[in-house]
Amino acid sequence: MDSAAVLLLLTVTARTLLHVLGTESVTALYGETIVVPCNDGAPAPEDLMFVKWKYEKDDGTPGDLLIQQARSSEATVQATDQYAPRVSINHKLSLRITQASLRDQKTFTCMVVSDSNLMEYPVTVSVRKVPSSVQIMDRSAALQKDRATVVGTCVAADANPAATITWKKNGKPLVADGKTVLITPSMKLDPASGLSTTSSTLQYAASKEDNVSVFSCMSTHQLANQEAELEPFAIHYPSEKVRLQVLSKVPVVEGDNVTLKCHADGNPPPSSFVFHMKGQKALVNNSDTYTLTSISREAGGEYKCSLADNEKMESSQSIIVSYLDLRLTPSGTVRKAIGDSLLVKVEQNASGEAQVSWIKNGQKVKLPEFTRLTYADAGVYVCELSMPGLTRRHSFELIVEGKPEITGLNKHRPDGASYKVLTCEATGVPEPSFHWSVNSTNEESSYINGKATHKISVIPKLNLTVTCSVSNRLGDDTLTINVSSVFKEEKKETGSKEESEDQSKLIVGGVAGLLIAAAVVGLVYWLYMKNSRQGSWKTGEKEVGTSEEGKKLEENHPTV
Repeated sequence: MDSAAVLLLLTVTARTLLHVLGTESVTALYGETIVVPCNDGAPAPEDLMFVKWKYEKDDGTPGDLLIQQARSSEATVQATDQYAPRVSINHKLSLRITQASLRDQKTFTCMVVSDSNLMEYPVTVSVRKVPSSVQIMDRSAALQKDRATVVGTCVAADANPAATITWKKNGKPLVADGKTVLITPSMKLDPASGLSTTSSTLQYAASKEDNVSVFSCMSTHQLANQEAELEPFAIHYPSEKVRLQVLSKVPVVEGDNVTLKCHADGNPPPSSFVFHMKGQKALVNNSDTYTLTSISREAGGEYKCSLADNEKMESSQSIIVSYLDLRLTPSGTVRKAIGDSLLVKVEQNASGEAQVSWIKNGQKVKLPEFTRLTYADAGVYVCELSMPGLTRRHSFELIVEGKPEITGLNKHRPDGASYKVLTCEATGVPEPSFHWSVNSTNEESSYINGKATHKISVIPKLNLTVTCSVSNRLGDDTLTINVSSVFKEEKKETGSKEESEDQSKLIVGGVAGLLIAAAVVGLVYWLYMKNSRQGSWKTGEKEVGTSEEGKKLEENHPTV
C-alpha cells in the first residue's frame, strides 16, 4: 500500500467507527469466474471515499487484492501473488476472480470507506466441480454362477466435493451383503488440483437368469447426477446335464451315415467329449459331433456320450438300424415255351414287417402264377419290397416263345376298289415273318403280345389260289385261300340287262338239254338191261348173276 493510501486510511479510521457485518457465502464453479458481491450488491454510500478488497491468506495473514477510489473509474491492483492477473472489480463494486480453483475457497472481505463509516463485508467462497467423467472400468468378460466375480469399477473423476457412487441392477440399488453383493469404495485426492476421484468396485455372484440383467452405477453430486451402464453379461457355469442326439434321418437305414451330437448345458459349452460305442470309446476335441459312416445292421444298439473331464456325466440313445433283403427267383431274362409253367419265388429278410407288391410293365398286378404260359404273360415283372424308409426292387423279364400258327386268312374288297385286301393273322414268338405266293402292294403289319397281322393288296387278273406262309426260328405254318379275278367280277357287275336275260335263257336251255339227255341215257340204259336179260348179245365177259339165269342164257343163246 502506498504512503498516501495509508495516510488516508489512518485519517478515516480516526474519524469513523469500523463495522464488520456477518459473513456471506458464494458458490462458484471450478474454472469459471468468481463474482464476490460487496454488501450483497447494495449501492455504495454517497460519501464513498474508496472500496478495498482483501483476503485471508493460508497462513492467517491479510492480503490486499485491489482498491478503487470514489473519483476513479479504474481500480489499483495491490496483489502481488497469483491473484494479481486474475482480479478485477465491476461497476457494482463486486470482486471478480477468473479461473476459479479450489485454492480460491477463502474468505474475501469488501471494505467500504466513507466520510462517516468504514464497513467490512466478509464473503466465504466455495468452489464446486461436477465429475469430469463417470465410467465403468475393468469390466469382466463374463460372470460366474454362484461365485462373486468382479462386475467392474465405477469411477467418478475430478469432483469437488467428492461424488457418491451407487450400484444398481435392472434399475434397483444393490446393497452389499458380503456374499452375493460385495462393494469396495475408495477415494483419491489430487494434491495439485485438490479435486477428488471416487471409485467403487462391485463383485457379484450371478445366477443363470442374470444373462439379461443390466448393471449400472450412479454418481451423485451436489450439482448433478450421472449414470454409466453396462451391456448384459454372459453367465458362466459348469455343465449340469448332458444330452445325446442322433442327427440322422429316421429311420436309420443300413448303409447310412449317422451323426451323433453331444450337448452339455454349461456355459461356455464344453469343447471335448467322449463317445462310447458298443465297448469302444472315442475322444473328440474341439467338436461336439461324431459320425458313424455306412452303419451296418450289427451296429444297432445303445450309444453314450460324456464330458471329457467327467465321464460320469453322460447321456445315452438307442439306435435301431433298419435293413431289408430281397431275393427273387427267377431273375434277369427268362425264356419259356408257350404252355409251360413257371414258379416265381420271393425270399425276404427284414428288420420289421415289409409289404410286397408287383408291377408288370408299369401297372400294378397280383402275385404272378404261371401254370400254363400264354403270350399275354410275357412282360417285365418288378417285385417291390418296402417298409418305412426302405425299399428294395428286383425284376425279371419273361419271354414266352412258340412256333407260328396261322389263326386266320381272309380276303376283302373295299367298296369301289379295283383291288383286294388279303389279311393273314398268326401267333408266335419270336415275331414271325410273312411270305405270300403273289406279288403285292401296300403292305401293313403289326405285332402285339405275340399276335401278328399282315395285310397286302393284290389285283388278281385271273382266279388265284394264294398261299400265306409264316415262320420263325421255332417253325412255320401255311394256309391258302382262293381269290377270284376282279375283272370277271367287274364284267358280271357291269353287263347289260339283255345280256343278262340271254344268259338266263342259255342257262335255262342248257339245263333243259341236260334233263333231256339224262332221260335218253336212262332209256338206253333200261333197254340195254332188258335186252341183256333176253340174251340179245353176248360179251366175252362173265356176267354177274345167278346160276339158273346163266343156264337159261346158254340155252336161249347158243354160242355162235
